Amino acid sequence: MIPIALPILDGEEGEAARRTVLSGWLSQGPQVAAFEHEFAALVGASYACAVSNCTAALHLALRAIGVGPGDEVVTASHSFIASANSIRYCGATPVFVDIDPSTYNLDPERVAEAITERTRAILVVHQMGMPCDLAALKALADRHQISLIEDAACAAGSQIRIDGLWDWIGKPHGQIACFSFHPRKVITTGEGGMMATGSVDLDQKFKLLRQHGMSVPDTVRHGSQQVIFEDYLEVGFNYRMTDMQAAIGRKQLERLTDIVSRRRALAGLYAELLGNIEGLSLPFEPEWARSNWQSYCVRLPDRVDQRAVMQSLLDQGIATRRGIMCAHREVPYAHEKQRHDLCQSELAQDRSILLPIYAQMVEEDQVRVADALKATLRN
Repeated sequence: MIPIALPILDGEEGEAARRTVLSGWLSQGPQVAAFEHEFAALVGASYACAVSNCTAALHLALRAIGVGPGDEVVTASHSFIASANSIRYCGATPVFVDIDPSTYNLDPERVAEAITERTRAILVVHQMGMPCDLAALKALADRHQISLIEDAACAAGSQIRIDGLWDWIGKPHGQIACFSFHPRKVITTGEGGMMATGSVDLDQKFKLLRQHGMSVPDTVRHGSQQVIFEDYLEVGFNYRMTDMQAAIGRKQLERLTDIVSRRRALAGLYAELLGNIEGLSLPFEPEWARSNWQSYCVRLPDRVDQRAVMQSLLDQGIATRRGIMCAHREVPYAHEKQRHDLCQSELAQDRSILLPIYAQMVEEDQVRVADALKATLRN
């Protein structure tokens, strides 16, 4: 079986976890602090805050900028449902707008049409690791004096050129960028997330809220020679990352540049192998973007049954996934009347499939995938 994805882990991660277990400090502690520092330094952010997962990161990001009941947040329906759910957690309303069909990312023109006096923020998504048009979206947010939050769940290691310079996704262009370390992502801690920001006030807010609103972290209390009584300053959450996860994450972070380089080479080979299939649309990378290729998404020719193609490939030992889901089609959101046309989002879900891609993949595997897809489409 050729899997859809495969984390790259070996004895280094195992040894890092073992040392942490033997240290006796298992929950949020020195490994988390080190992981935050190293992540911020890599992406060019002033601050980073590790949390239990990217959904928690998105929730804290919106909460920290003051999103609440009565507010609206413009975002993509064409994203994992956590993007929309994080808005609902705050009591606010997600306003779904359509995507650019070439990049699967938010169309800035559609975002502009959706902004009202109730709009508190734009939640952009770097879909499948492909950077969205941050320059246009940031200008839009600045013009309307609203916040810009990046759902960068898939985008660790991706880069974008702004004002002639290449920046890592995570260097603050909006207020906050939120990352995932789920096993389907380019680097993993099993579960886990990270928030990058240029604001010390926001970073302090994240670190307060992720630990129950506790005024003094347990790391400080345990290291103090004086008795310290903590206070609980507001209703917070248990969104902490463990030191075991962070120890693994630090090793994964060391691999990130090499992993992304390998994945970019794999995407290049796929383009060669699949480029001559009539009617098959391949991913588009704008000249100002460098994707980490967290996923490789192709759009099937017209009148081809998505499920039948996926089943045929599975029967041949090749795992795929359908196009990215649309939240507005799911039960929690389906009853709401949508204000904006979402036809491109729906087509992307219904007509696209994700092909296997992971750093350990070899050319023989890619040729097998390409030949199987060609044969399936012929039939």
